[in-house]
Amino acid sequence: MRDYDAQPIGGLARRLASILTAKGIDPAAEPDDRPEPLPALQAADSRIPPRYRSALADHPAVTSWVREVAHAGRPGPGGLPGIAQGRSLLIAGTTGTGKTHQAYGAIRSLLIAGVRLRWKAITAADLYAELRPRPGHDGEREFMDLARCPLLFVDDLGAAKNSEWTEEITMRLINRRYNEMLPTLITTNLGMSDLRTHIGDRVASRLTEMTDKVILDGPDRRRTLAAERLRAPATR
Repeated sequence: MRDYDAQPIGGLARRLASILTAKGIDPAAEPDDRPEPLPALQAADSRIPPRYRSALADHPAVTSWVREVAHAGRPGPGGLPGIAQGRSLLIAGTTGTGKTHQAYGAIRSLLIAGVRLRWKAITAADLYAELRPRPGHDGEREFMDLARCPLLFVDDLGAAKNSEWTEEITMRLINRRYNEMLPTLITTNLGMSDLRTHIGDRVASRLTEMTDKVILDGPDRRRTLAAERLRAPATR
């Protein structure tokens, strides 16, 4: 270890000011106490639809799931936890009750909690469209990427037109994640009995065991906001 001679405080301050000035930093500027942005959250927000980029999970059952997943994470580089095996979450409710908001909020809340997170989000309709066989497209490779992803968010399960092929794809995807115990976020407009009819007994049975369920009720928030915008000019 090297020893350094003590320097007078005034001389040390002048030297530090000189170094800061050379780097283009004003030594007299007030320190910025704002927290540093989280790189992982910034990267995630670039992939999240603009409407949900400020979403945070605030439903008690969703925040409880976030805490459980974060707590179960395996330590990785730098000591930050990563996604491990764990429970999935099914958010059900009628149109406009905030299901997608809560799901993206859960993803953002995990990142804010410091969880290292590789995740994918896709609507059920887009899932089937992306995997549908066509020339020059390796649907099986894309399917395996979704099936193995540490956290997968499938939005609007049950909204797409059903067929034997879509039921098979859903079964393969859910069964893979069920067997590997990979956390999966799922939203649906359907009640469990209607969802069972749409996706089949085998998929519904696995979802019943692998997921915690959250039921959102209340009015359609989109219609409520639209009505408030219409009323706003009349109150001015």
